[in-house]
Amino acid sequence: MISAAAAKVLGALFKIPLTNILGGVGMSYFSCAYSLFMPIYALTVTGLSSAVARMTAKSAALDMYSNIKRIRRTALLLFSGVGAVGSLAIIFLAQPFSRMSVGNSEAALAVTMIAPSVLLGCITAVERGYYEGMSNMYPTALSQAAEGIVKVAAGLWLCGYVNSHGSEIMAYFPYVTDIRAMAAAAGILGVTLSSAGAALFFGIMSIFRRNRQNGEELLLTRREIAGELASTALPVGISSVVTNLTALIDMWTIMGCISYFGCRDNVPFGIAERDIPKFIYGSFAGIALTVFNLVPSVTNMLGKGILPEITEAWAKSDRAALQKGTVQALLTAAVISVPAAVGLGVLSPQILHMLFERQSDEAELCVNSLRLLMPGMVCLCVSYPIFSMLQGIGKASAPLKIMLLGTVIKLAGNLIFIPLMGVDGAAISTSLCYGAILAVSLATYVKTVKISISPAPFASVIYAGILCGAGAYLGADICGRYGFGNIAATAWAVTIGGTVYILSLYLLSVKKYGLWAKKRTAA
Repeated sequence: MISAAAAKVLGALFKIPLTNILGGVGMSYFSCAYSLFMPIYALTVTGLSSAVARMTAKSAALDMYSNIKRIRRTALLLFSGVGAVGSLAIIFLAQPFSRMSVGNSEAALAVTMIAPSVLLGCITAVERGYYEGMSNMYPTALSQAAEGIVKVAAGLWLCGYVNSHGSEIMAYFPYVTDIRAMAAAAGILGVTLSSAGAALFFGIMSIFRRNRQNGEELLLTRREIAGELASTALPVGISSVVTNLTALIDMWTIMGCISYFGCRDNVPFGIAERDIPKFIYGSFAGIALTVFNLVPSVTNMLGKGILPEITEAWAKSDRAALQKGTVQALLTAAVISVPAAVGLGVLSPQILHMLFERQSDEAELCVNSLRLLMPGMVCLCVSYPIFSMLQGIGKASAPLKIMLLGTVIKLAGNLIFIPLMGVDGAAISTSLCYGAILAVSLATYVKTVKISISPAPFASVIYAGILCGAGAYLGADICGRYGFGNIAATAWAVTIGGTVYILSLYLLSVKKYGLWAKKRTAA
């Protein structure tokens, strides 16, 4: 979790300056590349580390260490081929996808630059799954840190260099006429180099790895391993594809609805009419969604951490361990996400203008959208551990069905709300989407494992979050009256809100509820 938080901070240090460099239109090119990359990456990579971790954990529990070695080698061979196919697919789709998305081929170079990340991501996912299955989270944590550092250093330097030497660089790419598209491609190249950095980290780790040779010698065949990997990873990958379809839905519906129904948002003077849809979508994706995605990836690590425990408890029919692990994971996700969502909602103008100082017009456009996204952020944060737990109890296909439902809600919501409310409608439909996903996934999990979850600790967290928001609001208001600058006022407001939240949790004895759930189950 610490590593995921650090990776998100590094991601913010990458994305926020990048948005300040590229602006709304430039971020539309950057987001276009991600919109094609993420579904393919999700299909090939997302469920892979969990599948390898699950098979490795089962073999380790039976002392089948030779089998673990074969699982790793088979997964590397199989999914390196899958990753290569995914990378080639992105390269071949770059030109038509760019024309379909932004109306020209300007984004094709950025799409091409990110293609190798699929192959590199597959290799990294196998290695992470191997160590996670052995209950060793340090390699995953360190590789994430290495990935984040390379992305920030390489991506920002390359983007800045291209932006300041545009005429020289563009001479080598005569089919690109917009310097913002070239700078976006340079920033994307930093993402690919970061994937290479993570893969290199595991290459170095393999030199020092010591494989255990003792234990049961019974081996699965490579065909059996490949079949189990595919049956576990594919449903999760497809579910993640559905999740990432929301980015494609936003791109096509925001730009399409604005082009067809007209603009209902306050666009700054000086933006060409043909660029207004790209400006609005680029601002929403580059600013509102960037801030929205900061916290969920941290709680996603809760799912990685809880998966081996839930898998073992389910295999042993240990209902007490299932109860304890479930409550701990969900309560921790709520404790992290609720104050973050409330704080970002209350302080959205101050935070956005502080982070995106050079793009104040784009930031102003996203203030209300960010507030409307916050309920969805909490729901997504809590959903991540549930998806991992569903996988741990053998219901790997359940998240796919649930995400399909969420995607339908997202698409319908965008088509209904964007013509009426502009880009704020996309934020509302996102929150509705993830709210439905949380409700259905939690109901499915609880029904399957047959446990009861007390609402009391979660109500206490929500109440503490409300007090946190009130403290932050009052802190910002007082600082504003005394003429504090935006950065100082925001810092004080966050400090006051955080202090109120921690004290509230302590006084409400939220920790006690986790122990209470354990004692009740044991009794």
